[in-house]
Amino acid sequence: MPAPKKTARRSLLVASAVLSSLALAAPAAVAAPKPSGSPSASPSATPPASMSTVGGARLGRPGTQVNLASGVPVLPKDLSARSWIVADAETGDVLAAHNAHWRLAPASTLKMLFADTLLPKFPRTTRHKVVPSDLAGIGPGSSMVGIKENETYTVHDLWLGVFLRSGNDAVHVLSAMNEGVENTVREMNEHAEELQALDTHVVSPDGYDAEGQVSSAYDLTLIARSGMQKPDFREYASTVTAKFPGETKKTKKGKKVRKPFEIQNTNRLLSGDADLPVYQGIAGVKNGNTTNAGATFTGVAERGGKVLLVTVMNPEKDEHNEVYKETARLFDWGFKAAGKVQPVGELVPPKSAAQAGARPDANPSGEAGGSGDGGKGTAGTGAKPVASAPAADGSSGIGVALGVTGGALVLLAGGAFLVNRRWPLPDLVRRRTRP
Repeated sequence: MPAPKKTARRSLLVASAVLSSLALAAPAAVAAPKPSGSPSASPSATPPASMSTVGGARLGRPGTQVNLASGVPVLPKDLSARSWIVADAETGDVLAAHNAHWRLAPASTLKMLFADTLLPKFPRTTRHKVVPSDLAGIGPGSSMVGIKENETYTVHDLWLGVFLRSGNDAVHVLSAMNEGVENTVREMNEHAEELQALDTHVVSPDGYDAEGQVSSAYDLTLIARSGMQKPDFREYASTVTAKFPGETKKTKKGKKVRKPFEIQNTNRLLSGDADLPVYQGIAGVKNGNTTNAGATFTGVAERGGKVLLVTVMNPEKDEHNEVYKETARLFDWGFKAAGKVQPVGELVPPKSAAQAGARPDANPSGEAGGSGDGGKGTAGTGAKPVASAPAADGSSGIGVALGVTGGALVLLAGGAFLVNRRWPLPDLVRRRTRP
């Protein structure tokens, strides 16, 4: 597409996003969206006739949105997910989508928002001794990493538990460190609003089924893109295996010992499974599965210098690893279609970046979404991406993290400030071949 037309299209999409944000901010729209029925009820099989248009008008339409033309590959025919999206992680272009703004239960993919909100708060070396109240309120049947009362863990340990084992116990301990679950939920909702993830409403920080807790494929993709700006987020999301502290026990001689045990990432595109190979170029991000949500997944992968984000929510086909299989097929399509297909919308920048784009004194070097190094920003510091080698703490970053270090840049064009959503990947490191 010629540059003038692309600039005009982006201008219209920015305007659409701003108008959508204003509409969603109206009093009638701020009430928490609630799925029909109880938290355990099956979601409706029919998407709403009218959905949010953040990112472009076509993303608010039900059904599949794609611009097929000569040279553009046909979408996979065997997709059963209620909602999905394929987007360029760098430019933010949405290459194709299906019910992108359908508000559905997110399951543990919501932990991406939890991490994006809390990661900057605690240095990874901070130590915390778990008390019984830290583990209160964890839902029955929750996924757990195996945290024990009266044991001490580092923040690094806890985040490994969140990302690899999707441990609700680790989420609750970190929430307790963050002045409690209620405060954490409030901060997550505020952060979602800042990211313009306006389909999202948080009730439980771990993604456990709860009345009124919803997100969308579009929002989860926005959240993942923001999270990948943080070095720690990239590292944890791409770690395949790690050692986690076990329970302190006494030997027969009365000596106290605490042996670690191995945990593996439950993201099957990253770790592989009997019926599913590791996806070439995968680098995260997060999976989930609950009664109400079904299977959900957001992934990021790189191939041939192109980085894509794919989110898949609730495949109707009841086959083992179906959410990963459909994600892989969408990745395959996206890598073939990139550069050939005209986008149907785009991932909008955080609200603060959009507002900065309207100010003459805007700072183009700011990092969107904060940093993951205990409050110290990484933009412009020459920070390197996480290397794909075993760390001293026993974790294995074989699924290598993406070197996303840029923020939402502000571009001066035609006498007016426009937001350019290209987030550069200057130090992208390819995923090492697994043995």
